[in-house]
Amino acid sequence: MHRFELIAPCYFGMESVLKREIVDLGYDITETADGRITFLGDEEALCRANIFLRTAKRILIKVGSFHAETFEELFQGTRDLPWEEYIPVNGKFWVTKAASVKSKLFSLPDIQSIMKKAMVERLKGIYRKDWFEEDGDSFPVRVFLMKDEVTVGLDTTGESLHKRGYRKLTAKAPIAENLAAGLIMLTPWNKDRILVDPFCGSGTIPIESAMMAAGIAPGMNRSFAAQKWHHIAAKRYWYDALDEAREMINMNIDPDIQGYDIDNEMVTIARENARAAGVDRLIHFQRRGIDQLSHPKKYGFLITNPPYGERLQDKKQISMIYRTIGQRFRELDFWSMYLISAYGRAEQDIGRKADKNRKIYNGMIKAYYYQFLGPKPSKSGKETIHR
Repeated sequence: MHRFELIAPCYFGMESVLKREIVDLGYDITETADGRITFLGDEEALCRANIFLRTAKRILIKVGSFHAETFEELFQGTRDLPWEEYIPVNGKFWVTKAASVKSKLFSLPDIQSIMKKAMVERLKGIYRKDWFEEDGDSFPVRVFLMKDEVTVGLDTTGESLHKRGYRKLTAKAPIAENLAAGLIMLTPWNKDRILVDPFCGSGTIPIESAMMAAGIAPGMNRSFAAQKWHHIAAKRYWYDALDEAREMINMNIDPDIQGYDIDNEMVTIARENARAAGVDRLIHFQRRGIDQLSHPKKYGFLITNPPYGERLQDKKQISMIYRTIGQRFRELDFWSMYLISAYGRAEQDIGRKADKNRKIYNGMIKAYYYQFLGPKPSKSGKETIHR
C-alpha cells in the first residue's frame, strides 16, 4: 500500500468547492492554496479522485518540494527527489508545464530544461545507464514555483479532467466542464429543483447538472495516464473505482433541466453532447432567445454563462442582452439567478446589485460569479432566502 500526497489543481475561486468534494470522498486535506488543494491518499484515492472529482483539473502525486533561488539549487533539489520510485528504466519523462509566481526563477523553458537534466542525472546513477530510450509509458511532470518554493508533481491524469469524453462538438467560447460543475455546486440547486441555462451553447451546464442528478461520475468514461502505471496503482484499484461509479448511477429520475440557445446549430450540438454523456433523456433543449425566457413554475434556478462582449463589435449588443436578462429574470416567480461574466456593467444593465459575487478566473479572463438569490420553498409556507 502506497501513501501519497496528492495535489488537485483547480480554477482560481473554486478551492472551497474542490475541498468539499475531497472531504466528501473521505480524504484529509493537508494544504489549501490558491488554485490547488493537497490531500493524503493511497492507490485507491488516486483512482477515485480522477474518476469522481468534478471540479479538479488533474491529480498529481507530489514527488517533493524544496527551496530554490538559483538554477543550481533547482538542479540539485530536483536531482535529490526519488524519481526511481515512480519512473521505470524505459519510462518517457519530461516537465510538461512549469508555473512561477513571485520567484527569482521565472524563465519557464529554462526551468523545464534544467529539471529534465536533473532527473536524467538522478536516474543515470540508479539504473546505471548513460542513455534512456524513453520508449515506455509516459510520466509527465508539473512544477509550481511560489515565492522560491518549488513543488513537483507527477501528473496521473494526462488530458485535463475537464475532458469528460462527451463533448465532441463545441460552441465558439465553451465553458470548461469542470468550471461549469463548480458553478452549479456553488448554488443550492438539487435534482428536485428547476434549472434553466438560457445561453446553453454546446450544453455544458445542463449536461453537468444532469450528470450530478443521475450520480454519473465525471471520469468514468475516459482514460488516465496512471492506468498504465501498474507499479504505482494496480489495475484492481481502477476496476474497483469504476465499479463504485457504476453502482452510484440512478437514471430513474425526472429532473426539470432545460437549455436554450438562439442558434439552432448550438441546440443540435448540445443534444448530441447530451446523448454522448448518456443524459439526453434528462434535459430539454430548444431554440429560444433570451427575450423569450419564461417558466410557469416557481423557485427555479437560472445558471448561465452569457456573452461577455470581449470583441469590439459585440459592445453595442452586449448591454441590450444584459438588460433583457434582467427584464426576463424579474418576470420569473421567486427564482434565483447565478451568472458568470467578465462584462463590467453586468449588474447595472441587469438592473439589480447581486446579493453575492465571487471572483473566478475563466481561463485567463477575470470574471465574476454574480448570485441573485431568490427565496426557497418552505414546508411552513414562509419563504426563506438562499444565503
